[in-house]
Amino acid sequence: MNQYLHQGRTVQAISVDQGFAELRFDRGGEAINKLDRLALAELREAVAAIAAAPGLRGVLVTSAKEVFIAGADITEFGALFKRPEADMLAHFRLGNDTLSALERLAVPVVAAINGYALGGGLELALCCDYRVMSEAAQAGLPEVSLGLFPGLGGTVRLPRIAGLDVAIEWIAGGKPRGADAALRAGVVDQVAAPDRLRAAALALLEHAAANEPDWRARRAARQAPVPLGIAAAREWFRLARERVAKNSPKHQPAAMMALESMEASWPLAIAAALEVEARQFTRVAKTQAAASLVQAFVSEQALKKLCRVHAREARPVKSAAVLGAGIMGGGIAFASALKGVPARMKDISQGQLDLGSGEADKLLARQVRQGRLAPDQAEAVRRGIVAQLDYAGFQQVDLVVEAVVENIDVKHAVLAELETMIAEDAIIASNTSSLRIDDLAVPLSRPHNFVGMHFFNPVPVMPLVEIVKGEKTGMAAVSAAVGYAAAMGKTPVVVKDCPGFLVNRILIANTRAFCQLVADGADFELVDRAMEDFGWPMGPAYLMDVVGMDTGSHVCKVIAAGYPERMASTWQDVLELMVGHKRLGQKTGAGFYRYEADPAGKPVKHHAADSHALIASVQPRGRRDFTDREIVERLMLPMIIEAAAALEEGVVATPAELDMALLLGIGFPRYAGGALKYADWLGMEHVLALSDKYAHLGPPYLATPGMRRMAARGARFYAD
Repeated sequence: MNQYLHQGRTVQAISVDQGFAELRFDRGGEAINKLDRLALAELREAVAAIAAAPGLRGVLVTSAKEVFIAGADITEFGALFKRPEADMLAHFRLGNDTLSALERLAVPVVAAINGYALGGGLELALCCDYRVMSEAAQAGLPEVSLGLFPGLGGTVRLPRIAGLDVAIEWIAGGKPRGADAALRAGVVDQVAAPDRLRAAALALLEHAAANEPDWRARRAARQAPVPLGIAAAREWFRLARERVAKNSPKHQPAAMMALESMEASWPLAIAAALEVEARQFTRVAKTQAAASLVQAFVSEQALKKLCRVHAREARPVKSAAVLGAGIMGGGIAFASALKGVPARMKDISQGQLDLGSGEADKLLARQVRQGRLAPDQAEAVRRGIVAQLDYAGFQQVDLVVEAVVENIDVKHAVLAELETMIAEDAIIASNTSSLRIDDLAVPLSRPHNFVGMHFFNPVPVMPLVEIVKGEKTGMAAVSAAVGYAAAMGKTPVVVKDCPGFLVNRILIANTRAFCQLVADGADFELVDRAMEDFGWPMGPAYLMDVVGMDTGSHVCKVIAAGYPERMASTWQDVLELMVGHKRLGQKTGAGFYRYEADPAGKPVKHHAADSHALIASVQPRGRRDFTDREIVERLMLPMIIEAAAALEEGVVATPAELDMALLLGIGFPRYAGGALKYADWLGMEHVLALSDKYAHLGPPYLATPGMRRMAARGARFYAD
């Protein structure tokens, strides 16, 4: 008869047949197991109870959930990582001692990995003498995506179990693997069908209990140095450093720091090696990347929770329509149908319909080519996109995305007509990027059913959708748009109607700062290099070439006109200069740079000497050298200030939503975490010092009153 040796809220120790004990992870009231403070404390108690049990022959580690152990509770990291290093080190040592107690049991231990074993979950399994994995399970060490590396023995035990090559591949790559891959890598010992997992694990445990020398030899190898000569180790780590440095994102040192920990610990016995890891983990936890990426993860979970709230309150969108075809309309229809929401696509031009249909066909062909869809699945998605020149079937759709030309008169006419062609409770969502929702709603008789739904281009790739609430927009419309965007696999962020909404408004602050910097004499190529070194995917000049100089200049003017008190130009605009000379960027073959197509048709950027000669005409004081630090300060500070202003004005509800919108919408450097997280990293006092330093440049550099109040009381945008 089974008997509890320990019964906690997250971990139970149970005496089972044949002298075996089961260490079962079963977190009450939650869908997954995680290694948070509570679980680690209960694990210590459970292991102690098992160690004291008489007649024990072996231990089986299991999960009562579909997930084995999903890893640490990342929401605990924010407060933990702000503690002094000595406190953090003591915390990590305690965690290591807890897992080491499992490893030191005087009997063999077998882990039955039934579902996801991620991060600390896999590290716990590595403490066991054997691992049996379900064919349906996955295992991995994804900490690098949080700016971290495994901190519960992963950099120590994995090299000793599976070798250095596997260890650095799993740790630096961060990608979870399936059971077969884990078996081939030597991370697990056996793979079993889900319904045979427990029996297979118990059979292996019985075998181990009957063959003590075997499991003791495996344990001894796990606790000894990595079996490698000094010369071979030196060469391996040299090559590994080159590989990791090449593949690591800018300003994200976690993978390299993990490698450094492995290099310092490979010749040590396990206790000393774990101490090396704990000290190095304490250091990586204090990096800017760790702080920002952990916050981004927490923010993303908060956004998903908000989406679920909206989804519960909204009528689900089961069928949709797109008014206005072309590349954008085709992309929206494709994204909708791909996720199971059929979409009608209407235009007044057969040519535009053909363009939109062709875009959907191209995107589906790519899905098939990449193995993401089978041909019959792609055909089913394609049948969900109906191209038409009339309003047939529009009475039955739940939501229509208006995506016609960005002209308010045209949109007024189209929206007024559309409203008469759909059901009274159907939602109209405008995909406008520069026109205000309140202005567009003027001709509508049901403005409460009208909302902004700003997709970012290219639609199939960009994850962000701004859901724009006008003054008369009802919450039912907002919730429906949020639910629809989430159903399409997008991340919706709800914003208040204002010029530029949220993301473009903040981006334009950066673009205008660039234009002012160029007018003050900066070399645009050096500005691009400095900003790319900072972590942006492309510098501001290159970005304008990609977007199109005419588009960029128009958007800048429209948004700046909405904020005349701080976005009035006092310099000659380099974007207007380029447009005037028909240098529109990649689409004309020349902008700030020149472009030539490679064999695949992709435009390749080249230096353009004539650009510098042309730009000299808007630099009244001639060329001037700026340091990289000055460039970064002058382009980033207006973004921080505009972000703070948007938050103070209630354009977005929380710092988390604002920063996630920047990360997803414009490629804000992830290690910096978004404008507000970056401000927290700098410290508000430092931000105000920069504001004072550059105040002579005008209103975009003047900190908001709210920022000054924050500095006075030592506040931050993020409390944890």
